[in-house]
Amino acid sequence: MELLARAQALDAAGVDVVHMEVGEPDFATPQPILEAAAEAVNGGLTRYTAASGLPELRAAVAGFYASRYGCDVGHERILVTAGASGALLLATAMVVEPGDNLVMADPGYPCNRHFLQTFGGQAQLVAVGPGEDYQLNGALVQGAWDERTRGALLASPANPTGSVIQEGALRKVIEVVDARAGFLLMDEIYHQLTFTKEPPRSVLSLTNDAFVIGSFSKYFGMTGFRLGWLVVPEGAQADALKLAQNLFICPSTLAQHAALAAFNPETMAVMEAQRVTLQERRDFLVPALREAGFGVPRMPEGAFYVYAELPEGLEAEAFCNTALDQYHVSITPGTDFGFHRAQEHVRITYAESLPRLQEGVRRLARALR
Repeated sequence: MELLARAQALDAAGVDVVHMEVGEPDFATPQPILEAAAEAVNGGLTRYTAASGLPELRAAVAGFYASRYGCDVGHERILVTAGASGALLLATAMVVEPGDNLVMADPGYPCNRHFLQTFGGQAQLVAVGPGEDYQLNGALVQGAWDERTRGALLASPANPTGSVIQEGALRKVIEVVDARAGFLLMDEIYHQLTFTKEPPRSVLSLTNDAFVIGSFSKYFGMTGFRLGWLVVPEGAQADALKLAQNLFICPSTLAQHAALAAFNPETMAVMEAQRVTLQERRDFLVPALREAGFGVPRMPEGAFYVYAELPEGLEAEAFCNTALDQYHVSITPGTDFGFHRAQEHVRITYAESLPRLQEGVRRLARALR
């Protein structure tokens, strides 16, 4: 975030900075969502909703799981939340007591472990690399489990690697967690932004006992609306609702009414076209980075990130500072995402237009020389 602030300061000073650090695509929010938001404002729909969210939006999310994944998820198990962060906060609060831990992959999204610390828990980090598809598997979870472990938190596709967990590996993790009467938390906020030949199945296709975090930010293009959802196991609804009532009162009413338009065919067509555009950007960026001198051992399968290895002798934080200060291209050091070989890696996004990515790669190639 410090690098981003510096990059934005350079922008404000009139410097042409190529932004390849932010996890937010350059697409506008689809027009039907904006129109629904305006209708909500003009219609005076500004009062509190239930803490669990609008019933019709919860039903729409349930319908989305049915149509996209073939999952029968009862709407009563779905809570609409203040962003995916709100969903993860609720799930963490429900399963972690002070001193407990959750098994997580390193590298991974940093807020996941920070939320644990909020409730007195900690991350049981497990180093993963290209040999593990940058994902946990059953053997890794089993090996990391100790007397204070309450479960595992997975992300697929993952930030910062863009990796998608293979179904066989996910099944093994579920087996290990279930055998220990643990909890499985699954971050699927990028799940609709995948580029595999066959779209991956939601974890809810394999188990009803997972806490699943979803988001309207990434695929649906509603980052500033701050809206997500949490699917809880049967029997956990009452506790989740109590926490939501106390922590958030309710999600944004206007954002919820806007999100009702996210599932109509016109909006879905826009978002699918954007997903194809992101795949085209990925297909340019990864070979271009490799040619420039970065190591990218695995093609990212989802989201909009490349976790690239620096040439030997370079350190991530110093390189990112040089890239920004001297070449005016902003990327993120691996040290933002964990500890395992973090100084050897950087995260580079393809959330900008293709011409901007081409210019960014040119600048990064010069920075490597």
